[in-house]
Amino acid sequence: MGADGYYLRWAAFSIYAEQTWKWASKVSGAIVALIGALVLTNLGIIPTNCVWFDDIVWGYVVPMAIPMLLLSCDIRKIGREAGKILIIFMIGAIGTSVGAILGFKVLGNHVKDLAGVAAMMTGSYIGGTVNFAAMASAFQVPGDTTSAAVVADNLLMTLYFFVLIMIPTLKFFKTKFTHPHIDEINARGVDEAAKTQAAAFWAKKPISLCDIAINFAISVIVVWVSTEIAGFISAAFPSGNGIITDLIGGLFGNKYLILTTITMIIATIFSKPLEGLSGSQELGTYLIYLFFFAIGAPASIKAIFLNAPLLLVFCAIMVIVNMLFCFVFGKLLKFDLEDCILASNACIGGPTTAAAMAISQGWIKLVGPIMLVGTLGYVVGTYFGTIVGNFLGA
Repeated sequence: MGADGYYLRWAAFSIYAEQTWKWASKVSGAIVALIGALVLTNLGIIPTNCVWFDDIVWGYVVPMAIPMLLLSCDIRKIGREAGKILIIFMIGAIGTSVGAILGFKVLGNHVKDLAGVAAMMTGSYIGGTVNFAAMASAFQVPGDTTSAAVVADNLLMTLYFFVLIMIPTLKFFKTKFTHPHIDEINARGVDEAAKTQAAAFWAKKPISLCDIAINFAISVIVVWVSTEIAGFISAAFPSGNGIITDLIGGLFGNKYLILTTITMIIATIFSKPLEGLSGSQELGTYLIYLFFFAIGAPASIKAIFLNAPLLLVFCAIMVIVNMLFCFVFGKLLKFDLEDCILASNACIGGPTTAAAMAISQGWIKLVGPIMLVGTLGYVVGTYFGTIVGNFLGA
């Protein structure tokens, strides 16, 4: 069996495992995919480099995943419905970027390719996996470093989510912040029916052949147009001709930034017809699972264990600074405790984990707004990640 056979089968197994077994859901399907690739390549069963990994995934899979995952991002709807959570989310995004720069200053001399990692994790800790993939490709971060960053990130996430869940129960936070949703739950009890929504997130949905065709058509067109525009800007503003030229070329010559912007415009202008389009999230997420297998393929297990501890510290710095920004500014602006918790969660974990937390806690009125804000993170995460990466010289 060729590498592509293992590639597709293990991606399918990772998705099945995450949705079937508790242990897999806890570590995430992404880690299952990554570990599978690590084991297969380090045992010599599949090659560390092949057309599937080097050309197809980085050249086609990652770029095509982004438009599909962003087609629900109507900026007007987010601004209209998100309210205070949007403000604290953007403050948290700034905190994430500050944390990345601070972490680089502390560990830059000890971790190879840390500037690229800073760009990846900034994108990821404002948006999500799609931004992580985009920044890894844009700044050409080596597979060993990327895999180590994934491992460090997932180790940290376990502790981070535990802390977030504990915060509403701590007297310090309950005395410093208003918490109307917690008070409401205490008064009437948790809505048990709401908990089933998290389990049903990836439930079967009707997806037609036409839906699949339209999703791929939009994605291919957006990627092609973005690549052409980015290539034109890069040629018009080559590096080495001054700070302004380098800045324009570095930012707007990045096809992922152009791709994100074009998709956001399409999602906003054509929001109504796109509401009837099914399968975008499913197809885009599947392509991202292929990406996770690909980044594990060229990685050395030894190199990961050598790099992961310091990258864990780096990620911890970013998360701590994000939380400080969210809670300190949330207090100064007199925001509710629930807003601050979910905004930080939407930054670091993404819209699905934030919505799942809101559901599990019974904060039903906040599920819609936090999903919208978290979706916006997929857009702005690429901008912040690109700016941080260029600022640090990645």
